[in-house]
Amino acid sequence: MNLSRLLKLLYVQVLIGLIVGIAVGHYWPEFGARLKPLGDGFVKLVKMMIAPVVFCTIVSGITSLGDSKEIGKTLLKAMGLFYALTLLALVTGLVAVFVLQPGAGMHIDPKNLDASVAGRFASQVHIHGFTDFVMHIIPNAFFGAFAEGEVLPVLLLAVLCGFGLTRIGSAARPVLEGIDGFSHMLFAAFGIIMRLAPIGAFGAMAFTVGRYGIKSIGSLGLLIATFYVACIFFVALVLGLLARVHGFKLWQLMRYIKEELLVVLGTSSSEPVLPRLLLKLERLGCKKGVVGLVLPTGYSFNLDGTAIYLTLASMFIAQACDIHLSWLQIASMLGVMLLTSKGAAGVTGSGFVALVATLTVMPDLPVAGVALIVGIDRFMSEARALTSTISNAVACIVVSIWERACDREMLQRELGANYANTEHDLEEGGVEFPPTLGSSGAAH
Repeated sequence: MNLSRLLKLLYVQVLIGLIVGIAVGHYWPEFGARLKPLGDGFVKLVKMMIAPVVFCTIVSGITSLGDSKEIGKTLLKAMGLFYALTLLALVTGLVAVFVLQPGAGMHIDPKNLDASVAGRFASQVHIHGFTDFVMHIIPNAFFGAFAEGEVLPVLLLAVLCGFGLTRIGSAARPVLEGIDGFSHMLFAAFGIIMRLAPIGAFGAMAFTVGRYGIKSIGSLGLLIATFYVACIFFVALVLGLLARVHGFKLWQLMRYIKEELLVVLGTSSSEPVLPRLLLKLERLGCKKGVVGLVLPTGYSFNLDGTAIYLTLASMFIAQACDIHLSWLQIASMLGVMLLTSKGAAGVTGSGFVALVATLTVMPDLPVAGVALIVGIDRFMSEARALTSTISNAVACIVVSIWERACDREMLQRELGANYANTEHDLEEGGVEFPPTLGSSGAAH
Protein backbone atom coordinates (compact mmCIF):
# COMPACT_ATOMS: atom_id res chain seq x y z
CA MET A 1 0.00 0.00 0.00
CA ASN A 2 1.50 3.36 -1.01
CA LEU A 3 1.82 6.27 1.41
CA SER A 4 -0.92 8.44 -0.08
CA ARG A 5 -3.46 5.62 0.18
CA LEU A 6 -2.34 4.82 3.71
CA LEU A 7 -2.83 8.42 4.81
CA LYS A 8 -6.43 8.33 3.60
CA LEU A 9 -7.35 5.64 6.14
CA LEU A 10 -9.20 7.02 9.15
CA TYR A 11 -7.32 4.99 11.76
CA VAL A 12 -3.99 6.25 10.39
CA GLN A 13 -5.22 9.84 10.50
CA VAL A 14 -6.49 9.40 14.07
CA LEU A 15 -3.19 7.81 15.11
CA ILE A 16 -1.29 10.77 13.65
CA GLY A 17 -3.63 13.13 15.49
CA LEU A 18 -2.95 11.33 18.78
CA ILE A 19 0.83 11.46 18.33
CA VAL A 20 0.83 15.13 17.32
CA GLY A 21 -1.53 15.95 20.20
CA ILE A 22 0.80 14.31 22.72
CA ALA A 23 3.77 16.23 21.30
CA VAL A 24 1.95 19.58 21.34
CA GLY A 25 0.66 19.03 24.87
CA HIS A 26 4.11 18.06 26.12
CA TYR A 27 6.22 20.77 24.48
CA TRP A 28 3.64 23.59 24.46
CA PRO A 29 1.41 22.76 27.46
CA GLU A 30 -0.38 26.12 27.65
CA PHE A 31 -1.28 26.01 23.97
CA GLY A 32 -2.27 22.35 24.23
CA ALA A 33 -4.58 23.03 27.18
CA ARG A 34 -6.42 25.61 25.08
CA LEU A 35 -7.20 23.01 22.39
CA LYS A 36 -9.84 21.33 24.56
CA PRO A 37 -12.72 22.78 22.44
CA LEU A 38 -11.52 20.72 19.45
CA GLY A 39 -12.12 17.45 21.26
CA ASP A 40 -15.28 18.64 23.00
CA GLY A 41 -16.69 20.01 19.77
CA PHE A 42 -16.18 16.74 17.92
CA VAL A 43 -17.86 14.76 20.69
CA LYS A 44 -20.80 17.21 20.71
CA LEU A 45 -21.17 16.91 16.94
CA VAL A 46 -21.40 13.14 17.23
CA LYS A 47 -23.59 13.21 20.32
CA MET A 48 -26.24 15.26 18.56
CA MET A 49 -26.57 12.38 16.06
CA ILE A 50 -26.79 9.58 18.63
CA ALA A 51 -30.45 9.96 19.66
CA PRO A 52 -31.96 9.87 16.13
CA VAL A 53 -29.59 7.07 15.06
CA VAL A 54 -30.57 4.95 18.08
CA PHE A 55 -34.27 5.67 17.49
CA CYS A 56 -34.19 4.72 13.80
CA THR A 57 -32.05 1.64 14.41
CA ILE A 58 -34.21 0.24 17.20
CA VAL A 59 -37.50 0.97 15.43
CA SER A 60 -36.24 -0.76 12.29
CA GLY A 61 -34.88 -3.61 14.38
CA ILE A 62 -38.21 -4.22 16.10
CA THR A 63 -40.19 -4.07 12.86
CA SER A 64 -37.76 -6.50 11.24
CA LEU A 65 -38.10 -8.97 14.10
CA GLY A 66 -41.85 -8.58 14.23
CA ASP A 67 -42.53 -11.11 17.00
CA SER A 68 -42.82 -9.28 20.34
CA LYS A 69 -41.95 -12.49 22.24
CA GLU A 70 -38.70 -12.76 20.26
CA ILE A 71 -37.85 -9.15 21.09
CA GLY A 72 -38.51 -9.65 24.78
CA LYS A 73 -36.42 -12.81 24.82
CA THR A 74 -33.53 -11.04 23.10
CA LEU A 75 -33.56 -8.13 25.54
CA LEU A 76 -33.81 -10.49 28.52
CA LYS A 77 -30.79 -12.50 27.37
CA ALA A 78 -28.86 -9.30 26.67
CA MET A 79 -29.61 -7.87 30.12
CA GLY A 80 -28.60 -11.14 31.76
CA LEU A 81 -25.27 -11.07 29.92
CA PHE A 82 -24.75 -7.38 30.73
CA TYR A 83 -25.23 -7.89 34.45
CA ALA A 84 -23.01 -10.99 34.46
CA LEU A 85 -20.23 -9.05 32.71
CA THR A 86 -20.70 -6.06 35.03
CA LEU A 87 -20.40 -8.29 38.10
CA LEU A 88 -17.22 -9.88 36.70
CA ALA A 89 -15.85 -6.40 35.96
CA LEU A 90 -16.57 -5.25 39.52
CA VAL A 91 -14.83 -8.33 40.92
CA THR A 92 -11.88 -7.78 38.56
CA GLY A 93 -11.35 -4.27 39.92
CA LEU A 94 -11.69 -5.56 43.46
CA VAL A 95 -9.11 -8.32 42.98
CA ALA A 96 -6.67 -5.95 41.27
CA VAL A 97 -6.77 -3.41 44.08
CA PHE A 98 -6.36 -6.12 46.75
CA VAL A 99 -3.41 -7.72 44.96
CA LEU A 100 -1.47 -4.59 43.95
CA GLN A 101 -2.47 -2.39 46.94
CA PRO A 102 -2.06 1.00 45.16
CA GLY A 103 -3.31 3.00 48.17
CA ALA A 104 -1.42 1.19 50.92
CA GLY A 105 0.95 3.31 52.99
CA MET A 106 -0.47 6.72 52.00
CA HIS A 107 -2.11 7.28 55.46
CA ILE A 108 -4.35 10.12 54.33
CA ASP A 109 -6.50 11.83 56.96
CA PRO A 110 -10.02 12.24 55.47
CA LYS A 111 -10.41 15.51 57.39
CA ASN A 112 -7.64 17.06 55.31
CA LEU A 113 -9.28 16.25 51.97
CA ASP A 114 -10.90 18.95 49.85
CA ALA A 115 -14.65 18.22 50.00
CA SER A 116 -15.41 20.92 47.40
CA VAL A 117 -14.07 18.65 44.63
CA ALA A 118 -16.76 16.08 45.28
CA GLY A 119 -19.34 18.84 45.62
CA ARG A 120 -18.77 20.02 42.06
CA PHE A 121 -19.52 16.55 40.69
CA ALA A 122 -22.27 15.73 43.19
CA SER A 123 -24.45 18.34 41.49
CA GLN A 124 -24.37 16.14 38.37
CA VAL A 125 -25.69 13.10 40.25
CA HIS A 126 -29.41 12.91 39.60
CA ILE A 127 -30.13 9.25 40.35
CA HIS A 128 -30.18 8.17 43.99
CA GLY A 129 -32.01 4.84 43.90
CA PHE A 130 -33.75 2.26 41.77
CA THR A 131 -36.98 4.28 41.64
CA ASP A 132 -35.14 7.40 40.48
CA PHE A 133 -33.30 5.30 37.91
CA VAL A 134 -36.56 3.98 36.43
CA MET A 135 -38.23 7.40 36.48
CA HIS A 136 -35.19 8.91 34.77
CA ILE A 137 -35.77 6.61 31.80
CA ILE A 138 -39.21 8.13 31.18
CA PRO A 139 -38.82 11.45 29.32
CA ASN A 140 -40.91 14.50 30.20
CA ALA A 141 -42.01 14.85 26.59
CA PHE A 142 -41.68 12.85 23.37
CA PHE A 143 -39.21 15.21 21.71
CA GLY A 144 -37.65 16.08 25.05
CA ALA A 145 -35.84 12.75 24.99
CA PHE A 146 -34.13 13.77 21.74
CA ALA A 147 -33.32 17.24 23.08
CA GLU A 148 -31.58 15.82 26.15
CA GLY A 149 -29.65 13.32 24.03
CA GLU A 150 -29.70 10.50 26.58
CA VAL A 151 -29.84 6.96 25.25
CA LEU A 152 -32.23 5.31 27.72
CA PRO A 153 -35.26 7.62 27.22
CA VAL A 154 -34.79 7.42 23.44
CA LEU A 155 -34.53 3.65 23.68
CA LEU A 156 -37.86 3.54 25.55
CA LEU A 157 -39.56 5.68 22.90
CA ALA A 158 -38.10 3.59 20.10
CA VAL A 159 -39.34 0.34 21.64
CA LEU A 160 -42.85 1.76 22.11
CA CYS A 161 -42.95 3.16 18.57
CA GLY A 162 -41.55 -0.06 17.12
CA PHE A 163 -44.23 -2.16 18.80
CA GLY A 164 -46.85 0.37 17.72
CA LEU A 165 -45.81 0.14 14.09
CA THR A 166 -46.00 -3.66 14.13
CA ARG A 167 -49.65 -3.40 15.18
CA ILE A 168 -51.03 -1.01 12.56
CA GLY A 169 -50.33 -3.14 9.51
CA SER A 170 -50.17 -1.41 6.11
CA ALA A 171 -50.60 2.03 7.70
CA ALA A 172 -47.05 1.67 9.03
CA ARG A 173 -45.46 1.51 5.58
CA PRO A 174 -45.27 5.30 4.92
CA VAL A 175 -43.78 5.83 8.38
CA LEU A 176 -41.24 3.04 7.86
CA GLU A 177 -40.24 4.42 4.47
CA GLY A 178 -39.77 7.86 6.03
CA ILE A 179 -37.63 6.44 8.87
CA ASP A 180 -35.65 4.44 6.32
CA GLY A 181 -34.80 7.54 4.28
CA PHE A 182 -34.04 9.52 7.42
CA SER A 183 -31.73 6.73 8.63
CA HIS A 184 -29.76 6.78 5.37
CA MET A 185 -29.40 10.54 5.65
CA LEU A 186 -28.15 10.26 9.25
CA PHE A 187 -25.46 7.73 8.39
CA ALA A 188 -24.32 9.82 5.41
CA ALA A 189 -24.09 12.91 7.63
CA PHE A 190 -22.28 10.91 10.28
CA GLY A 191 -19.74 9.82 7.66
CA ILE A 192 -18.99 13.48 7.04
CA ILE A 193 -18.61 14.21 10.76
CA MET A 194 -16.24 11.28 11.23
CA ARG A 195 -13.75 12.94 8.90
CA LEU A 196 -13.17 15.38 11.78
CA ALA A 197 -12.15 12.54 14.13
CA PRO A 198 -8.38 13.14 13.72
CA ILE A 199 -8.86 16.80 14.71
CA GLY A 200 -10.99 15.82 17.69
CA ALA A 201 -8.44 13.24 18.81
CA PHE A 202 -5.61 15.77 18.39
CA GLY A 203 -7.38 18.42 20.48
CA ALA A 204 -8.44 16.02 23.23
CA MET A 205 -4.98 14.49 23.62
CA ALA A 206 -3.20 17.87 23.48
CA PHE A 207 -5.48 19.14 26.26
CA THR A 208 -4.96 16.06 28.44
CA VAL A 209 -1.17 16.14 28.24
CA GLY A 210 -0.98 19.95 28.31
CA ARG A 211 -3.36 20.35 31.24
CA TYR A 212 -2.14 17.54 33.48
CA GLY A 213 1.32 16.79 32.11
CA ILE A 214 2.91 13.41 31.68
CA LYS A 215 4.83 13.89 34.93
CA SER A 216 1.63 14.46 36.91
CA ILE A 217 0.83 10.76 36.81
CA GLY A 218 4.01 9.86 38.69
CA SER A 219 2.71 10.17 42.26
CA LEU A 220 -0.36 8.05 41.55
CA GLY A 221 1.21 5.96 38.82
CA LEU A 222 0.59 2.68 40.66
CA LEU A 223 -3.16 3.38 40.74
CA ILE A 224 -3.21 4.07 37.00
CA ALA A 225 -1.11 0.97 36.32
CA THR A 226 -3.40 -1.14 38.50
CA PHE A 227 -6.44 0.08 36.57
CA TYR A 228 -4.88 -0.62 33.18
CA VAL A 229 -3.79 -4.09 34.33
CA ALA A 230 -7.34 -4.81 35.51
CA CYS A 231 -8.84 -3.64 32.19
CA ILE A 232 -6.37 -5.66 30.14
CA PHE A 233 -7.03 -8.72 32.29
CA PHE A 234 -10.80 -8.34 31.88
CA VAL A 235 -10.60 -7.87 28.11
CA ALA A 236 -8.05 -10.61 27.50
CA LEU A 237 -9.38 -13.24 29.88
CA VAL A 238 -13.11 -12.63 30.39
CA LEU A 239 -14.02 -11.22 26.98
CA GLY A 240 -11.40 -13.34 25.20
CA LEU A 241 -12.78 -16.52 26.76
CA LEU A 242 -16.37 -15.47 26.01
CA ALA A 243 -15.47 -14.91 22.37
CA ARG A 244 -13.54 -18.16 22.12
CA VAL A 245 -16.41 -20.19 23.59
CA HIS A 246 -18.68 -18.73 20.90
CA GLY A 247 -16.35 -19.52 18.03
CA PHE A 248 -14.59 -16.25 17.19
CA LYS A 249 -11.32 -14.61 18.17
CA LEU A 250 -11.24 -11.40 20.18
CA TRP A 251 -8.06 -10.07 18.58
CA GLN A 252 -9.63 -10.43 15.13
CA LEU A 253 -12.67 -8.45 16.28
CA MET A 254 -10.43 -5.75 17.76
CA ARG A 255 -8.52 -5.55 14.47
CA TYR A 256 -11.82 -5.27 12.62
CA ILE A 257 -12.91 -2.28 14.73
CA LYS A 258 -9.47 -0.72 15.09
CA GLU A 259 -10.60 2.63 13.65
CA GLU A 260 -13.35 2.88 16.23
CA LEU A 261 -11.02 1.92 19.08
CA LEU A 262 -8.55 4.63 18.09
CA VAL A 263 -11.33 7.24 18.01
CA VAL A 264 -12.40 6.09 21.49
CA LEU A 265 -8.78 6.31 22.66
CA GLY A 266 -8.40 9.82 21.29
CA THR A 267 -11.67 11.25 22.58
CA SER A 268 -12.00 9.21 25.82
CA SER A 269 -15.59 8.59 24.79
CA SER A 270 -17.40 5.56 23.38
CA GLU A 271 -20.32 7.56 21.97
CA PRO A 272 -18.63 8.78 18.74
CA VAL A 273 -18.34 5.22 17.40
CA LEU A 274 -21.86 3.95 18.11
CA PRO A 275 -23.23 4.48 14.58
CA ARG A 276 -20.18 2.91 12.95
CA LEU A 277 -20.32 -0.08 15.29
CA LEU A 278 -23.96 -0.62 14.34
CA LEU A 279 -22.94 -0.84 10.69
CA LYS A 280 -19.89 -3.01 11.24
CA LEU A 281 -21.65 -5.53 13.47
CA GLU A 282 -24.33 -5.95 10.81
CA ARG A 283 -21.60 -6.50 8.24
CA LEU A 284 -20.23 -9.25 10.46
CA GLY A 285 -23.43 -11.18 9.84
CA CYS A 286 -25.39 -10.18 12.94
CA LYS A 287 -29.09 -9.66 12.29
CA LYS A 288 -30.10 -6.01 12.10
CA GLY A 289 -32.88 -6.33 14.66
CA VAL A 290 -30.62 -7.88 17.30
CA VAL A 291 -27.82 -5.36 16.73
CA GLY A 292 -30.28 -2.48 16.91
CA LEU A 293 -31.61 -3.68 20.25
CA VAL A 294 -28.49 -4.96 21.99
CA LEU A 295 -25.77 -2.43 21.17
CA PRO A 296 -27.60 0.81 22.19
CA THR A 297 -28.87 -0.95 25.32
CA GLY A 298 -25.31 -1.99 26.15
CA TYR A 299 -24.20 1.64 26.01
CA SER A 300 -26.23 2.22 29.16
CA PHE A 301 -26.24 -1.19 30.84
CA ASN A 302 -22.84 -2.68 29.96
CA LEU A 303 -20.21 -0.14 31.00
CA ASP A 304 -17.63 -2.63 32.20
CA GLY A 305 -14.76 -0.15 32.14
CA THR A 306 -16.70 2.05 34.54
CA ALA A 307 -17.49 -0.97 36.73
CA ILE A 308 -13.80 -1.84 37.07
CA TYR A 309 -13.03 1.79 37.85
CA LEU A 310 -15.69 2.03 40.56
CA THR A 311 -14.43 -0.85 42.70
CA LEU A 312 -10.78 -0.01 42.14
CA ALA A 313 -11.16 3.71 42.94
CA SER A 314 -13.40 3.10 45.96
CA MET A 315 -11.04 0.55 47.50
CA PHE A 316 -8.06 2.79 46.69
CA ILE A 317 -9.66 5.57 48.74
CA ALA A 318 -10.27 3.09 51.56
CA GLN A 319 -6.65 1.94 51.49
CA ALA A 320 -5.28 5.48 51.27
CA CYS A 321 -7.39 6.61 54.24
CA ASP A 322 -6.65 3.45 56.29
CA ILE A 323 -10.35 2.46 56.32
CA HIS A 324 -10.97 -1.26 56.74
CA LEU A 325 -14.14 -2.55 55.11
CA SER A 326 -15.71 -5.86 56.10
CA TRP A 327 -16.76 -8.35 53.45
CA LEU A 328 -20.39 -7.46 54.18
CA GLN A 329 -19.65 -3.79 53.54
CA ILE A 330 -17.82 -4.68 50.33
CA ALA A 331 -20.76 -6.82 49.20
CA SER A 332 -23.12 -3.92 49.89
CA MET A 333 -20.85 -1.63 47.90
CA LEU A 334 -20.93 -4.03 44.94
CA GLY A 335 -24.72 -4.01 45.09
CA VAL A 336 -24.77 -0.21 44.96
CA MET A 337 -22.33 -0.22 42.05
CA LEU A 338 -24.53 -2.56 40.04
CA LEU A 339 -26.96 0.38 39.98
CA THR A 340 -24.62 3.38 39.78
CA SER A 341 -22.66 1.84 36.90
CA LYS A 342 -25.81 1.72 34.76
CA GLY A 343 -27.18 4.55 32.72
CA ALA A 344 -24.00 6.64 32.76
CA ALA A 345 -23.33 8.12 29.35
CA GLY A 346 -20.23 6.86 27.57
CA VAL A 347 -18.57 10.26 27.66
CA THR A 348 -15.49 11.62 29.37
CA GLY A 349 -15.99 12.15 33.09
CA SER A 350 -19.12 10.00 33.46
CA GLY A 351 -17.14 7.36 35.36
CA PHE A 352 -16.02 9.97 37.88
CA VAL A 353 -19.61 11.14 38.35
CA ALA A 354 -20.67 7.51 38.89
CA LEU A 355 -17.93 7.21 41.55
CA VAL A 356 -19.27 10.25 43.39
CA ALA A 357 -22.79 8.78 43.16
CA THR A 358 -21.51 5.54 44.70
CA LEU A 359 -19.67 7.20 47.57
CA THR A 360 -22.66 9.46 48.27
CA VAL A 361 -24.71 6.44 49.37
CA MET A 362 -21.80 4.63 51.04
CA PRO A 363 -21.40 6.06 54.56
CA ASP A 364 -18.26 4.00 55.18
CA LEU A 365 -16.13 5.89 52.66
CA PRO A 366 -15.51 9.67 52.53
CA VAL A 367 -16.92 11.33 49.40
CA ALA A 368 -14.10 13.85 49.69
CA GLY A 369 -11.73 10.99 48.88
CA VAL A 370 -12.33 11.63 45.19
CA ALA A 371 -9.99 14.61 45.58
CA LEU A 372 -7.14 12.08 45.63
CA ILE A 373 -7.79 10.94 42.06
CA VAL A 374 -9.49 13.86 40.32
CA GLY A 375 -6.17 14.99 38.83
CA ILE A 376 -5.48 11.65 37.12
CA ASP A 377 -9.03 10.62 36.25
CA ARG A 378 -8.54 11.78 32.69
CA PHE A 379 -5.67 9.31 32.24
CA MET A 380 -7.99 6.47 33.18
CA SER A 381 -11.00 7.54 31.11
CA GLU A 382 -9.48 6.15 27.90
CA ALA A 383 -9.24 2.66 29.38
CA ARG A 384 -12.78 2.90 30.73
CA ALA A 385 -14.20 3.78 27.32
CA LEU A 386 -12.09 1.23 25.42
CA THR A 387 -13.04 -1.62 27.76
CA SER A 388 -16.74 -0.82 27.54
CA THR A 389 -16.64 -0.49 23.74
CA ILE A 390 -14.93 -3.87 23.26
CA SER A 391 -17.29 -5.50 25.76
CA ASN A 392 -20.37 -4.19 23.96
CA ALA A 393 -19.12 -5.40 20.58
CA VAL A 394 -18.44 -8.88 21.98
CA ALA A 395 -21.77 -8.99 23.83
CA CYS A 396 -23.70 -8.02 20.69
CA ILE A 397 -22.14 -10.87 18.68
CA VAL A 398 -22.70 -13.35 21.52
CA VAL A 399 -26.39 -12.47 21.90
CA SER A 400 -26.79 -12.70 18.11
CA ILE A 401 -25.31 -16.19 18.22
CA TRP A 402 -27.61 -17.16 21.10
CA GLU A 403 -30.60 -15.96 19.08
CA ARG A 404 -29.39 -17.77 15.94
CA ALA A 405 -29.32 -14.36 14.32
CA CYS A 406 -25.70 -14.46 13.22
CA ASP A 407 -24.35 -15.82 9.96
CA ARG A 408 -21.36 -17.74 11.33
CA GLU A 409 -19.73 -18.15 7.92
CA MET A 410 -19.96 -14.43 7.26
CA LEU A 411 -18.59 -13.70 10.74
CA GLN A 412 -15.52 -15.87 10.19
CA ARG A 413 -14.98 -14.56 6.67
CA GLU A 414 -15.19 -10.90 7.70
CA LEU A 415 -13.01 -11.27 10.80
CA GLY A 416 -10.45 -13.37 8.97
CA ALA A 417 -10.05 -10.92 6.10
CA ASN A 418 -7.35 -8.26 5.96
CA TYR A 419 -9.25 -5.07 6.73
CA ALA A 420 -6.63 -2.53 5.74
CA ASN A 421 -9.28 -0.99 3.51
CA THR A 422 -12.21 -1.21 5.92
CA GLU A 423 -12.33 2.54 6.23
CA HIS A 424 -12.83 2.95 2.50
CA ASP A 425 -16.06 0.97 2.72
CA LEU A 426 -17.49 3.50 5.17
CA GLU A 427 -16.47 6.58 3.21
CA GLU A 428 -19.08 8.69 1.45
CA GLY A 429 -20.28 6.83 -1.58
CA GLY A 430 -19.02 3.52 -0.18
CA VAL A 431 -21.13 3.19 2.95
CA GLU A 432 -22.96 -0.08 3.17
CA PHE A 433 -26.20 1.04 4.75
CA PRO A 434 -28.45 -1.24 6.74
CA PRO A 435 -31.08 -3.00 4.65
CA THR A 436 -34.50 -1.48 4.06
CA LEU A 437 -36.56 -1.27 7.22
CA GLY A 438 -38.68 -4.29 7.73
CA SER A 439 -36.19 -6.70 6.14
CA SER A 440 -34.83 -9.54 8.20
CA GLY A 441 -31.37 -10.02 6.70
CA ALA A 442 -28.14 -8.65 8.03
CA ALA A 443 -26.42 -5.89 6.15
CA HIS A 444 -23.32 -6.81 4.24
